Amino acid sequence: MQEVPLQREISHPHKRLQHLAGRILLKKLQPDFPYELIKIADTRKPFLENEAYHFSISHCREYAAAIVSKTDRVGVDIELVDPKVEKVQHKFLSEPEQQILIHQSSILNIQLLTLAWSIKEVIYKWYGEGGVDFKEHIHIDNIFLNEHGGMAECAVSKNIMRHLSVHFIFFENNCLAWVSAGNT
Repeated sequence: MQEVPLQREISHPHKRLQHLAGRILLKKLQPDFPYELIKIADTRKPFLENEAYHFSISHCREYAAAIVSKTDRVGVDIELVDPKVEKVQHKFLSEPEQQILIHQSSILNIQLLTLAWSIKEVIYKWYGEGGVDFKEHIHIDNIFLNEHGGMAECAVSKNIMRHLSVHFIFFENNCLAWVSAGNT
């Protein structure tokens, strides 16, 4: 709290810590970032009114992630690899997307399902306007895995058709994904 003050009262100690960690990361990434001017949209997306910076913040347990750009829309998400994602996969994955994941490992494993959720979260945050159905409007077209992570070719088709490359890494049973792309 010495580096960045709370912008709103948060009573839960862990949520307060996550809130502060995200703002500290913004300050580390962009020392002149005006974190005190952050507003929250109806979609719950944090933003700056003058869009001097595009940014995204995510928290998961003891981790916080942030991404900042002066020119491009951005999105970041961090997720714990958790078996609970299996129960909701039908809500956010189309049949072709399930086949892409099966092709990666011959079975739909928890790590790939978590990755798919995280990819869609990142694109949702990048899009920023709400009203997006993860299954209908956000599409994973291909996934390229390497030893620690990789890249996914994706598209968003709500009001626009835009192709995006989402990058990701896996670490300590977590998935971190991010995107940075202009909005035209």
